[in-house]
Amino acid sequence: MLSTLQNPRLSLLHHHHHRFPLKGHRHLHITPSARASHPLPQPTATQSPPSTSPPPSSTILSIRHSLLSRRQTAVQLAESYLARIQQTEPHIRSFLHISNSVIKEAEELDRKIERNEELGPLAGVFVGVKDNICTANMPSTGGSKVLEGYRPPFDATAVRRVKECGGIIVGKTNLDEFGMGSTTEGSAFQVTANPWDVSRVPGGSSGGSAAAVSAGQCVVSLGSDTGGSVRQPASFCGVVGIKPTYGRVSRYGLMAYASSLDAIGCFGSSVVDTGILLHAISGHDQLDATTSKREVPDFTSQCTSASFFESKPLKGLRVGVIRETLDDGVDGAIKSSIYEAAAHLEELGCNVTEVSLPSFSLGLPAYYILALSESSSNLSRYDGIRYGNQIGADELNSLYGDSRAKGFGSEVKLRILMGTYALSAGYYDAYYKRAQQVRTLIQRSFKDALDKNDILISPAAPSTAYSIGEKKNDPLAMYAGDIMTVNVNLAGLPALVLPCGVVEGGSNGLPVGLQIIGAAFDEAKLLKVGHIFEQTLQGHRFVPPLMADVALKGS
Repeated sequence: MLSTLQNPRLSLLHHHHHRFPLKGHRHLHITPSARASHPLPQPTATQSPPSTSPPPSSTILSIRHSLLSRRQTAVQLAESYLARIQQTEPHIRSFLHISNSVIKEAEELDRKIERNEELGPLAGVFVGVKDNICTANMPSTGGSKVLEGYRPPFDATAVRRVKECGGIIVGKTNLDEFGMGSTTEGSAFQVTANPWDVSRVPGGSSGGSAAAVSAGQCVVSLGSDTGGSVRQPASFCGVVGIKPTYGRVSRYGLMAYASSLDAIGCFGSSVVDTGILLHAISGHDQLDATTSKREVPDFTSQCTSASFFESKPLKGLRVGVIRETLDDGVDGAIKSSIYEAAAHLEELGCNVTEVSLPSFSLGLPAYYILALSESSSNLSRYDGIRYGNQIGADELNSLYGDSRAKGFGSEVKLRILMGTYALSAGYYDAYYKRAQQVRTLIQRSFKDALDKNDILISPAAPSTAYSIGEKKNDPLAMYAGDIMTVNVNLAGLPALVLPCGVVEGGSNGLPVGLQIIGAAFDEAKLLKVGHIFEQTLQGHRFVPPLMADVALKGS
């Protein structure tokens, strides 16, 4: 949410032993350190850091190293991140709320370090939280006017676990209202911009969380993924995003959109950082009966430094390229980047073949029937009495109607109406029941493909980030953009997205994300493959222009 280069005469074959198309696709070659998009603390001449310095790809490990070696204090780090937010937020608008306790929590952490107390794995790590994930003592609006000003009396389990591991919540990030959208234009409060090109969308619905990591406003962030809302923004913003297996992470405290599809996911500027955050929030929770009791492995235990890689670090790994994700409707530049990524995986020792998922195209209509049906039920709680801001009226039905009419945005109303229709008498069998049958077909299709392959790969989105406003008045075009991601939610599988290339667009190019899909509860494998891919990919530096501009102004 894993070398030396072999002969360029690659052997990418599909099951029928026809050559996989690679014509015109060059090999890629960056230094491992270029993947970390946040400037890392640098040692001073008077200090001698421990000999086992952390890999340069992990901002989290670098922060820990910096704090323990006394090179920087937590307060200094907090001030630097808050200063960056102050510089970049007028351009990006990632956050709906900034915590007023960041410095106080950093001061407490410094006192713990002075007392030589044990630090949690996220000590001194600044974490953004999507605003549909509940946080005590901070607003949690879901991006909706109906919850404007709402402050939950509790933390979501994922947030509580971040805090228990020493993480500092820096603020709440923007989103499409209740997670219903793919651009973050659907927020009731503001539109978030893409740090690679502020005239373009960051993706959605977790666009604020992705943009905040991309712009260096926080180290990592939490998002939610119902049909691709972590993975598509990760692709658009050039960061790493992971959607875990359904049941790996507790949904307690996540505002429900579609309960059988929702998952809390993670963003980071590197695979290691994303894996560390995922490990911190994973595990069984008594407050969520759908969480798995499976033991949570150390997701990053196999993410070693590139200097320790074997010549073919992924030798024998079976990789299936999903044929249907490279058909018509996918931008040519996206296809080229995925072909190059497939070639790079083969250079690392993988056996890359093409696979077909015949039910793949059925996923999008089935997803929207199921998600909208569940949302029409879940959002009924926002009636002005149980939850939500109340609009006064003389009688109860008017109170319900007025509170919802003025509280919900147009996209949310549209989805509630479509979901209610699909569940209505006379239409249930034709729509909802058939969509559930399609869901079973998709699950079987993925199982068959993953029995024959260790991982599957595809683009994370059919295009790069598009202009703000371009698809706002064309909901069908926006929905179609979810074609690459919704099937994974329907199957309940884990998927990792990481940058694999930069293509023409904007003033400095736009990032492309590679989606890696694994079997249920196989996040460790995805992170291992992603880490090796990330550390050996050369020729690109996934740092948005805005970061360079901020660095110049700060120097």
